[in-house]
Amino acid sequence: MFRTLFILIALIATPMAHAAPVDDPRPLNLTLDGIWIGAGISYGEYRDGQSPEGDAPTDADLREDLHIIARHWNLLRMYGTRNVERTCRIIREDKLPIRVMAGAWLTTESADEQVQANRSEVTQVIRVANAFPDVVIAINVGNETQVYWSGHRVEQQTLIRYIREVRDGTEVPVTTCDDYAFWNKPESRAVAAECDFLGLHAYAMWNKQPLANALTWTRQQITEVQSVHPDLTIVHCETGWATSRLQTGEQAELMKGVAGEKQQELFYRAYRSWAEETHQAHFYFVAFDENWKGGNHPAEAEKHWGLYNADRTPKQAISGRNASVDTQGES
Repeated sequence: MFRTLFILIALIATPMAHAAPVDDPRPLNLTLDGIWIGAGISYGEYRDGQSPEGDAPTDADLREDLHIIARHWNLLRMYGTRNVERTCRIIREDKLPIRVMAGAWLTTESADEQVQANRSEVTQVIRVANAFPDVVIAINVGNETQVYWSGHRVEQQTLIRYIREVRDGTEVPVTTCDDYAFWNKPESRAVAAECDFLGLHAYAMWNKQPLANALTWTRQQITEVQSVHPDLTIVHCETGWATSRLQTGEQAELMKGVAGEKQQELFYRAYRSWAEETHQAHFYFVAFDENWKGGNHPAEAEKHWGLYNADRTPKQAISGRNASVDTQGES
């Protein structure tokens, strides 16, 4: 009797999780009022003077951004939970035609406070997804936590545990987003088996590609990853072209393409045209420049992936000032 009681107590105290990988992936609904909305945008919501560890954007900041975004995109990706609830609330209040892939940001668990931070992200993303089923259509758990060069790597089994927890706690499709250099390897299959779709990052500009070969290279990476994971839908969750970069260090080594608004416009237009023609779901990176990122040098590429400047004025790719520029000779 006492042994039976002990077993029952142990079962009650043990958190439930999937016993096996996903057998029946949840479909990702990328339509709104019957129209395909798979051409999405990544959203870094922090303006000058704000950062994930510092001041947060106000409701007025978020509302302004969302109304700008709604002019061009109906699908939005966010990376962490700090501002996602307010974002979803504003989308609902203002009846904006935007759907959100919410994110739980994960970091290396080398201390108790990092474990608690990850647990908070997972708990919050579950809560928000359930509170806003009319807005949140998917969740990404962790961003670039598995690729070899990640600065915030998470143990694979830890990531899998969090993916399972989010999937158990919600009804929307769940993934993790990572670089092609992880997804194209056999060891990625264990993580992919836990996902409803595969969140892929692939940047031609970071991989020594000139502009003239950028789209071809991008398509090749998607095809290669699809060959490793033939049963999963691939969503291209990050790609882009920076409008500024350093001429020294890692950026000089890894970036051979010319940075600039003209070059960004050419890549953006070519990529989006191809993606819409083939219905390749994606989140272009990124809506707005983010000057809080990277080092102190103002020209650093990490600050300049936006299709809008940090002050919310549009760059050439959006304003269309030079839409008919000749691509010959661009690198």
